[in-house]
Amino acid sequence: MKSSDLYQKALGLMPGGVSSPVRAIKPYPFYTRAGDGSQITTVDGEVLIDCCMAYGPLILGHTHPIIHQAIIWQLSKGWLYGTPAPIEPEFAEMIARDHPGMDMIRFVSSGSEATMAAIRLARGFSGKQDIVKVEGGFHGAHDGVLVKAGSGATTHGVPDSAGVLPDVVSHTRQVPYNDPVALESLLSRENDIAAFILEPVMGNIGPVLPEESYLREAREITRAHDVLLIFDEVITGYRLGIGGAQVMYGVKPDLTTLGKIIGGGLPIGAFGGRREIMELISPSGPVYQAGTFSGNPLSLSAGMATVRWLHAHRGIYRVMDAAGARIGDAVADRSGGSFVRLGSMFKYFFRNDPPRNYQEAKECETLRFAAFWAAMRKEGIFLPPSQFETNFLSAVHEDEDIGRIAAAYRACI
Repeated sequence: MKSSDLYQKALGLMPGGVSSPVRAIKPYPFYTRAGDGSQITTVDGEVLIDCCMAYGPLILGHTHPIIHQAIIWQLSKGWLYGTPAPIEPEFAEMIARDHPGMDMIRFVSSGSEATMAAIRLARGFSGKQDIVKVEGGFHGAHDGVLVKAGSGATTHGVPDSAGVLPDVVSHTRQVPYNDPVALESLLSRENDIAAFILEPVMGNIGPVLPEESYLREAREITRAHDVLLIFDEVITGYRLGIGGAQVMYGVKPDLTTLGKIIGGGLPIGAFGGRREIMELISPSGPVYQAGTFSGNPLSLSAGMATVRWLHAHRGIYRVMDAAGARIGDAVADRSGGSFVRLGSMFKYFFRNDPPRNYQEAKECETLRFAAFWAAMRKEGIFLPPSQFETNFLSAVHEDEDIGRIAAAYRACI
């Protein structure tokens, strides 16, 4: 069946015909038949260089033999036990060693679950009710963080989805990204803030990069006001390097959430932090968290194979950074837009200057992006189908791939 036929069938069976809204490409999404290395093949016969990489997890590309082997090995021994597996403490030790802000770790099944649990833990540890997030920051689809962004220096929570109770998001405050003054102002007048959660590099609308001292100032401000700092590194974890953004920028959060890459392409999440905080998690403490699929051995096997490969090939981060720079150089003289990159994360914003925050990102010309996205697909390049999603490179994008991507960028913009 062609993509159009599959979509028509799906429309009668699944809301919007998809399992996640971002996949609802107009007039209909293409369906992928297979992925191999840096490419995907659609049921319609298109072969596309993939710059989406499943929205970040596939840092080793599609069907990498190391991950394939790890999955097959674990499958032969079972894929769900309902008991602890030997790989859990082994992988937890590796992650804790890589991240200064993670003394102890709890594995869960998704990034959304990780952020939800981290926020609950912050409240349980501090005894305070409210949280602060960054406008436009995405921390999963649970009620407390589905909050509309406002235009003021600080905003109170307003539900961003039907079914979210105003009473729930009334405990969520917001501040603009890259604005330590707004954060200081809010924390100075509010005394019931448990935590400030942010993506150290905004990935869901970006990448939008932190200004030089922003993350350090956020750390100092939260510490001064006895507010926990949560780094949501679901995207940046192992994407920006071993240890993610907290190592890259030299800032140690109280709690960290991970996902995507630590599952090697299979569902996973994790949260961790200072020992005194994490010891409050059940069964060692009063903050409850549980899950049938938490610490799933199949996901852990795929994830640990990925992280071990990255440890053994640390130079790949320099290679991916150089590849991103090569794409940026191809459009350096183009007017009417701005190219932003950090390591293997990159984006062309249809806005003259790189956005500093969510409000500026919303100024991008989305109609121009839509035309650009369609043109890139005709050139054989698959980008995330939104101006507000980060593009990703992988360790298996070869020189020829990067050359084609750069040439397509130059032609299509």
